[in-house]
Amino acid sequence: MDAAGYNPRTVEEVFRDFKGRRAGLIKALTTDVEEFFQQCDPEKENLCLYGFPSEQWEVNLPAEEVPPELPEPALGINFARDGMQEKDWLSLVAVHSDAWLLAVSFYFGARFGFDKADRKRLFNMINDLPTVFEVVTGAAKKQQKEKSSISNHSSNKLKSNPKPGSNNLKERAETPGKFSRPQPQSLPKDEDEGILDEEDEDEHGDTLCGACGDNYASDEFWICCDICEKWFHGKCVKITPARAEHIKQYKCPSCSNKRARP
Repeated sequence: MDAAGYNPRTVEEVFRDFKGRRAGLIKALTTDVEEFFQQCDPEKENLCLYGFPSEQWEVNLPAEEVPPELPEPALGINFARDGMQEKDWLSLVAVHSDAWLLAVSFYFGARFGFDKADRKRLFNMINDLPTVFEVVTGAAKKQQKEKSSISNHSSNKLKSNPKPGSNNLKERAETPGKFSRPQPQSLPKDEDEGILDEEDEDEHGDTLCGACGDNYASDEFWICCDICEKWFHGKCVKITPARAEHIKQYKCPSCSNKRARP
């Protein structure tokens, strides 16, 4: 197990320790899964899965001393091995492994007096990586694939102009570099544009494109669907600012297809 006296003392050192242990655990639950499965014999005593800073892993008995030098992983992972589907068991071990990794990192943080800023920085560095659970279950890759396929599907979907509607429609003032949205009827156009400029970044910085999933940026042209009220990059739905000026009611590719069905 961990060598006595191994103590990372800075945020960067603790993060390196976390990454090494995480890599070892992921290896056990993915590339070395057959070996890991065999070592977790339910006939044996309480077993734990350990990850080491050297990116290696080990199935072993828990430490004998109480309390142990470091927080201990989940006990008895082997007992549940044959009581559920293998993928569910691996997911369960992955969840407990994530909890253990955080416990070890913040144990070091507490031991060496990390203040609030250091703890936050350490957590943010850790949180930028996919969890062991996300890697083992394929959720991390699935999220990337879905984001990519949504973008490609939406781009390929729109082959013709959405037809303008005719009833009580919202007018849009779409210009390059502006966040396109309906003009309020109660404000003069010039006054409203000033409000748009001031509020765009603050209010819409967390807005995501309905096609590619990327965030709003003030230097890009966007358009909103009048049906589902989702926002899209103009380039993602093949709508230019010039073309948008002639659309009284915009329907995104998805809503256009829905309306076209009998």
